[in-house]
Amino acid sequence: MNTPNRNQNIIKVIIPAYNEEDSIAKVIKDLPPFVDEIIVVNNNSTDATAKNAKEAGATVLTELKSGYGNACLKGIEYIKQQKKDTDIVVFLDGDYSDYPEELTKIVAPMIEKNIDFVIGSRVKKLREKGAMQPQQIFGNWLATSLMALFFKSKFTDLGPFRAIKFDTLMRLQMEDPTYGWTVEMQLKILKQKFTYEEIAVKYRNRIGVSKVSGTLKGSIFAGIKILTWIIKYSFK
Repeated sequence: MNTPNRNQNIIKVIIPAYNEEDSIAKVIKDLPPFVDEIIVVNNNSTDATAKNAKEAGATVLTELKSGYGNACLKGIEYIKQQKKDTDIVVFLDGDYSDYPEELTKIVAPMIEKNIDFVIGSRVKKLREKGAMQPQQIFGNWLATSLMALFFKSKFTDLGPFRAIKFDTLMRLQMEDPTYGWTVEMQLKILKQKFTYEEIAVKYRNRIGVSKVSGTLKGSIFAGIKILTWIIKYSFK
């Protein structure tokens, strides 16, 4: 696999983060050196997440509106305001469950084959035991099965580790402020007929407690959001 040429592709990473003080520096440290900017969006953390991210070399933004999608939108708005165009944006969680060094694998199809969108699929054989809760596994299966049924999709996961061309991202006009962010992006990719690929990635137990799958409330609301987006786009 060829190493992406930073002179030809401006690659930026957006990491939404809420109370990830123990993991955020590890995530930043393990990202490949060709990444042009690492943007951590501090989403109402009450710990040292922002401090640790800044000390690790990231640009730190603050988003006071709670929600994964709101944090991502904050990072996107920041990139939009920059004078130099960004080619590829990578989204990555701040809990160290993904392997940041695999960003090279994630962006390769975009650079080598001009693919618009690439998602890291957390396949079972590469997944650490217990890294995904039963409700996550079921939710992924249900969502991707419905997308296959309604849109002939080949997605197998709603994984948060993903890369997208910045101009493609702008055309999606993302809007979900919370749990529906990932499925909204994939549905819009399908509806607008952008090219996409999945890359199998490793996945491990996160540092700390999940704010979504680790709570009953989070799991229920995430499930409702995902199904709402799928139903909305199935009849649009």
